This record gives sequence, C-alpha cells and structure tokens, in this order.
Amino acid sequence: MSQTASDILIEVLQEWGVDTIFGLPGDGINGIMEALRKKADAIRFVQVRHEEAAAFMACGYAKFTGRLGVCLATSGPGGIHLLNGLYDAKLDGQPVLAITGMPYHDLIGTHTQQDVELDKLFMDVAKYNARVMGPTHVENVAHLACRTALLYRGVSHISFPVDLQEAAAGGQRSKRNIKGHMSELEPHSARLPNDMDLAQAADILNGGKKIVILAGRGAIGAASELEQAAELLGAPIVKPLLGKAAVPDDSPYTTGGIGLLGTRPSQDAIEACDTLLMVGTSFPYLEFLPKPGQARGVQIELDPIRIGLRYPVEVGLVGDSRRTLQALMPMLRRHDDRSFLEKAQQGMEKWRKVMDEHAAAPDVPMKPQVVAKEVNRLLRDDAIVACDSGTIATWWARYIHVKRGQMHSLSGTLASMANGLPYAMAAQIAYPERQVVAFVGDGGFSMLMAELADCVKYRLPIKVIVVKNNSLGMIKWEQMVFLGNPEYGVSLQPIDFVRFAEACGGVGFRCERPDEARSALEAMLLADGPALCEAVVDPFEPPMPARVKAKQALHMAESLARGEPNRGRIALTLFRDKVHDLRGR
Repeated sequence: MSQTASDILIEVLQEWGVDTIFGLPGDGINGIMEALRKKADAIRFVQVRHEEAAAFMACGYAKFTGRLGVCLATSGPGGIHLLNGLYDAKLDGQPVLAITGMPYHDLIGTHTQQDVELDKLFMDVAKYNARVMGPTHVENVAHLACRTALLYRGVSHISFPVDLQEAAAGGQRSKRNIKGHMSELEPHSARLPNDMDLAQAADILNGGKKIVILAGRGAIGAASELEQAAELLGAPIVKPLLGKAAVPDDSPYTTGGIGLLGTRPSQDAIEACDTLLMVGTSFPYLEFLPKPGQARGVQIELDPIRIGLRYPVEVGLVGDSRRTLQALMPMLRRHDDRSFLEKAQQGMEKWRKVMDEHAAAPDVPMKPQVVAKEVNRLLRDDAIVACDSGTIATWWARYIHVKRGQMHSLSGTLASMANGLPYAMAAQIAYPERQVVAFVGDGGFSMLMAELADCVKYRLPIKVIVVKNNSLGMIKWEQMVFLGNPEYGVSLQPIDFVRFAEACGGVGFRCERPDEARSALEAMLLADGPALCEAVVDPFEPPMPARVKAKQALHMAESLARGEPNRGRIALTLFRDKVHDLRGR
C-alpha cells in the first residue's frame, strides 16, 4: 500500500519521540486514524470519551514528563472541544501539539458539514498554527509544530483537511520546497544570563535583610539549589500553587503556599520583606505580592516577556532556574542574621498546629480537612497527585504535603475545573509503576467523569478521591466573601459516585465520618485497578484565606444578613473554626 500524507505526519511525530496520542476518532480524521492503526506498535492511541479530556491529558502528560503532549480531534465540534485543555497548556507554559481534521479542502468556507476553520479558531491559543495545503506540505509543518511547542513551551496546532490525509505521499513539490532541507534537531542552549546581570542581582540580594524566595513552576527541578540559596540568604521559600513541588513541604526553609489558598507565615513574610527573589513564577495575584517600592526585586525567568510582569524588579535574569541559581550562588554572601527566617519557621510551627486542629475535628458531617490529612498520611513517596480546581485546591494546598520525589499539579493559571482525572490518567500512562491519585471535588469530577470508564478499559490503576459537598463550593464562598451576596445557583444534585465507579467496572468506597476515613482510603489505595472513594463532607466548611481582611468579614456579614439560606450553619461553623484557631496560637 502506498504511503499517505497521514503516514508522513505520524513518522515525523515518531522522530520527535512521540509515543502516546490522546484523542477521539471521527470521520474528519479517518486518514490519520488509519496511519495510527498501522503504527500501533510504536505510538499508543488513547481513546477518550470527550475531546476536552484529551487536551487536558496532553497538558498533564507534558507537565509530568517534560515531553511533548499530543492530542487529536475530528473536524468542527471535536476540535472546538479541545480548546479548554489547550488554554490550560498555553497559560501554564506546557508543550502540547493539537492535531485536528477539517472538511474536504475544496469545500472549506462553503457551509459544508462541520465547516469550522479551526486554524482561525486556534489563532489565540497556539504559538504555531498551520493548515496542511497538500501532501508535500506535511513534513515541514509537522517538524515546525513539534519544534515550536517544545522550544517555546506552548501549543502548536495542525489542521488537516480530511481528503488530504488520504492523499498519496510524494508528488510534485514546489521548486522552493527542497526535500531534506529540515531536520528534527531540538537545539538547546545553556540558558544563562550574562555576568553583569548576575553580579547586579547578587549585589541586591547581598544587601537585603529580609529576603523572600518566591518559587514557582519554573523552579521545579531546582529544589537543591533553592534550599542552598535559602540557607545562604536566610530566606523563607514561598510557593505559588504551581510551585508546590519546587521544594518538599518538610524542608525547613519553606512556609508553603501563598494567596487565598496559602499560609499565614507566607503572607507575613511577603508583607515584611525588603527583598524579593522570584524564581520561575508568574504568580498572577498581585495583591499578595509586596507593594511596589516596598522591596527590591530580582527575577529568574526563562521567558523574557515575563520579567517584571508581576513586580517591578530591578534585575531580570533570563535563564533556566537551576542553572541560573548555580551561577548566582558563588556571588552570594551568607547572611549571619537568621532572625527573619527563624520568625517564619516559628510561624510555620504555629500554622501547622492550627491546621492539625482543623484536621482532627470529630464533627459530622465530616470536615474536608480530615480527608485531605488522611490522604497525606497514606500517599507513597513516589506518588503523583493531580488536583482539581475549586475548594478542593484549598485542602490539597494546605493539607497534602509534598514529599521529595513526589509530583503534584493542577490547572494553575487557567484554574479550570475537570482537569484532575485527565491529568491523573496521563500521569499513570507515563509512569505505570507509580502511585497516581486524583484529588477532586464532586463538581469538577462530574464534568468529565466518564473518563473513569477509560481507566478501566486501559487498566490504569488510578485512585480517585471525590470530596463530595454537593456544591460548587469555591463559587459559593466567593459570592459571600468577595461580594457580600447570599449563595445562588451553586447547589448540585447529589450523585452516588460509588455506584458510578462500579457501573464503569471499577471499585467504589465511601466514608462519611472521621473514624471511617482512614479505612476507606486505605481500602481504595490497596484495591487492584481503578478505584474511587467518595468522601462526604460538610458543605458549610469555608475555604477561608490565611488572613481575613476587614472587607471580607464585612461582606460575609452582609451575605448572612441579606438572606443567606444557610446562615445559621455557616455562622456556627465560622465560630467553631475561630475557636480552633485561637487554641492553636
């Protein structure tokens, strides 16, 4: 059988090391599917139930492996469904290639079926975006798409008309399209700033007295260097959500997270610092950073566009976080005054006591903190944890502590719901021997929960913890705390997730009381194959910020006074939590 244009596409992907593609078949990509069938021994096609999940999986695969994530969808609605997961990759800077079908090339723009010009639709999300114009075009486009996604850490998109997919490879090239003029070489640089900038940065850091290191996603892989820098500078390490795994949570240098889901010691350190070293982060919540003029700033960032984007730093070091820290540290002097770091460490000890008080609550309905704390105790040292968005992210951020060697992630800058299960599936496919856990809320999980059937199909032993409060909890508390409005439109019709897991062919467990949590979670983690634990928790437990501002307290009071339907339960919960906090001080 003669080689087709689709065969050329798959060969190029192989040359770039692609061995897994996530997608859903459709008549707009039949030619590509046939090419994949012929290469089934070399490239694994993972079928999903919804294309959004395929894009999330490609993003999660890229996050957990550092390799190119690839997703495939048919023309029209199939390609449209990819967009949410692709924006997740774009905003979190992950290398992902999306391949979509299109109608017959000579019917595009004529109101034919599924006539959506996906290359135009993807213009904003993709760093590289091309429509295949013929069989001799495929090789060039495919190489550039892979190279761009990997080197610029973003989304590439190839839109492939269905008739051209099946066209015979070869044919007459244009006179300027010379065969063999392009290679799949992936060039690398040292990614280091110049000596002058390093020296200036060292001067600023050496002159600081209260230094904070803010370490984000770009600092993952530089844990040793971060801790060495923290020791030299006497600086606490504060971690945005995407940087949760930058250093382990048992490190004596970290005060944990920052922002609405962060810790009190982190916020205290940020508010008191006179120098800020930002490493691989574009933390978007400006209100949690030092006020402009409060602190001198140095930023290490691979993407020069992001230098000074969040804080007016004086020196931007464009380079890889680990290598740049290695080059910078010989220029740093050890700070003998450890009082700023020690104060942060003492604050962290008090914070952990308060958190432990909340996690030990015997209340029924069960507190979500109880579930998160038990999960933390039971995770293996090699665990990969994928968290969803919503109130679930609060309990993950504060109670599930990163151990050295673990990997953790969630949808960071996009903060999309529904990413947790697809991320976990991608992680389990990439690392079949490791423990993989999806820590999700009932709202986010229910959006793409059909993918649990695919976990059964592909024998992925993923463990899913569904923290169930029958509510879009984060939205509820935002309505009340940020706007002063009573909750509205946030209640969810309950789903029996245990029966759903069993209907998919998996195993389900449930816990509703604190004394049931550990045994149910242990049974789930020990189960063969995919398993789920439904943890029923108190819907009135608020994911309160580390420090409640006066305006937020006023809005909460306003929402209760304006007819909040559950004001009695909420007021009682807030009172009990405050008592716990006072005991922990």
